[in-house]
Amino acid sequence: MILNKIILNNIRSYKNEEITFPEGSILLSGNIGCGKTSVLLGIEFALFGLQPGQRGSSLLRNGEKEGGVILEFEVDEKKILVERTLKRGKTISQNYCAISIDGEKREFSVTELKDKVLKILNYPKEFSKKQNILYKFTVYTPQEEMKQIILQDPDTRINTLRHVFGIDKYKKILENISILASKLREEKRLKEWMIENLEQDKANLASKEDELEAKHYNLTSIEKELFLKTETGKRIQEEKEEISKKIEERKELQQEIEKTKIIISNKKENFAGNLKIITQIEDQINELSKIEFNEEKFKELEQQIISNKKEKETLNEEDLRITSQINSLNIQNQENNALKKRIIQIEICPTCLQNVEPVYKSNVVNKLESNISGNLKKIEEFTFEKKKILKTRMSVEENISLKEEQLQKLSILKVRLQDVEEKKKRLEEIKKLNELIQKDTEILNQHIETLSKFVFELTKFENIFEKKQEELDEALKQERIAEIKVAELKKEIEVFSEQVEEFKERIKKTEEIREQLNYITKLETWLSKNFSSLISFIERNVMIKLKTEFSKLFARWFSMLVSDVFEVELDDNFTPIIEYQDYEIDYPHLSGGERTAIALAYRLSLNQVVNSLLSKIKTRDIVILDEPTDGFSEQQLDKMRDVLRQLNARQLIIVSHEQKIEGFVENVMRFKKEHGVSKVASENFTNPS
Repeated sequence: MILNKIILNNIRSYKNEEITFPEGSILLSGNIGCGKTSVLLGIEFALFGLQPGQRGSSLLRNGEKEGGVILEFEVDEKKILVERTLKRGKTISQNYCAISIDGEKREFSVTELKDKVLKILNYPKEFSKKQNILYKFTVYTPQEEMKQIILQDPDTRINTLRHVFGIDKYKKILENISILASKLREEKRLKEWMIENLEQDKANLASKEDELEAKHYNLTSIEKELFLKTETGKRIQEEKEEISKKIEERKELQQEIEKTKIIISNKKENFAGNLKIITQIEDQINELSKIEFNEEKFKELEQQIISNKKEKETLNEEDLRITSQINSLNIQNQENNALKKRIIQIEICPTCLQNVEPVYKSNVVNKLESNISGNLKKIEEFTFEKKKILKTRMSVEENISLKEEQLQKLSILKVRLQDVEEKKKRLEEIKKLNELIQKDTEILNQHIETLSKFVFELTKFENIFEKKQEELDEALKQERIAEIKVAELKKEIEVFSEQVEEFKERIKKTEEIREQLNYITKLETWLSKNFSSLISFIERNVMIKLKTEFSKLFARWFSMLVSDVFEVELDDNFTPIIEYQDYEIDYPHLSGGERTAIALAYRLSLNQVVNSLLSKIKTRDIVILDEPTDGFSEQQLDKMRDVLRQLNARQLIIVSHEQKIEGFVENVMRFKKEHGVSKVASENFTNPS
């Protein structure tokens, strides 16, 4: 990472200031309190936001409602612009966060932006919840904070360095091992309690299986008994059905007897009816034999009727002719009267169109009246003749009617006389039929006697049927009892089978739990004895290696700043050990310059170790030193030139009020403070020799 510029808007003593950072070494120079450290705090705020416990009032300028920082830097040739703002309300809080990568801008929440920056800087994920500790010990650590770590108690210091080195995971692993082992022991106790009844369950299972086997044996026996009782019931049912057939046969015979009796009764009725018919026919024959019939008179009447009918037809024709003549004469008179009226009324002849003379009209009218008078006389004559014909026809019709009545009576007599022979034949047939009826009746009576004998013989089966019904009821009762026993036993077997399966399932699960218990026991033993020792061993070796490298670097950097009369190294707790002429000197007893040298050497050594250990982090190219020469003598200040050269950083930012340091760096940026507002007074980006 290389810083390009920062814009401070209402941050601490700055109102609105843009500061550009070139590559190489840069000195931020100026009097104490002129705002140099505020720039470094602005950089840290832009990258990570407010730290836990850090108040917004420590950054936002007094009296201002809003403020913010815009930081531009480069990582892997990508230009990145981070924006953060602060807003004053009831409290001062972070208001807006955004990041632009190669011109593509996105807004994020406070936490999301910090995670994004950590990802860009390639800081390990475990440092996302730590208070920028990796940044502070690799890029920027306020001088007093580095002295503070040296003065901390050994446990606090070693834990802090574990965080910095990223090997606090070993301690976390050991703590997790302890927690996990404790959980495993609890799980072990729980599973031991869960398998406590395993043997008892196995014994119960064996007992249940024995009982189940006995019940299966009993079921086979009861099923055989049920089969026998079912077969007995079937046999009795079959016998009952056979007897039922005999009873049905008896009923059918009785019905046959009743039908036969009805037939005999019908035949007797027919016989009696036939006797009556015979008597009637004989009476009719006797009566008809007394009747006399005259065939000649019958024929004579027929001829007379035919002759009278012909005469009637002749009279009808004559009547029709006279009626026609009368109608014709009436029509002629109607036409003559109509013509007379027209002649009387006519004045001009329609044919010649000349006047008609009265004499001519009188002659024509007289002629028409003469014709009408003649026609009336004829009509009168025809009417008289018609009356004579009508009277004669009525006489003929009466004669026909009388003779037809006489003929009808003779016809009836003739028919009755003709039926005598048929009646005699029928009389013989009915007598023969009665003879057959008598014979049939005798046969049917004999049939009834035979059927009655069979019915009597079949009567005994009714008692047998009742006994068989009782036997069948008892057999069915016993069969139902056996079925109930089978059903109950099957239900018991089903219940026992379920219990056996439950026991098997429980034992199976318990066996699985026992296997899990064995595994947990082995795992807990392995974690507590083997893995824990291995992690402790790895951590110890890592710490030894780090301490060895750290100690060498610390001694080298310290020897560059202080005379060779001092010998320094680090103990196992990374506490600096300072010896002077074989005497160990405590850190508080050193001079101010020597304490600063110890802190700076510690700081530079830590930076190199961390960058070496975490070689993929993107902040390796930048180092920021805040007042690294506090309390240095002139001789120690001169040695800083070699220290700064050997740092070999692409970008080195130094905050110092020592004027002599200006000669050790490539670029100088002077700050001043006027009327409570800090600003850049001058910039010198030439490379001084």
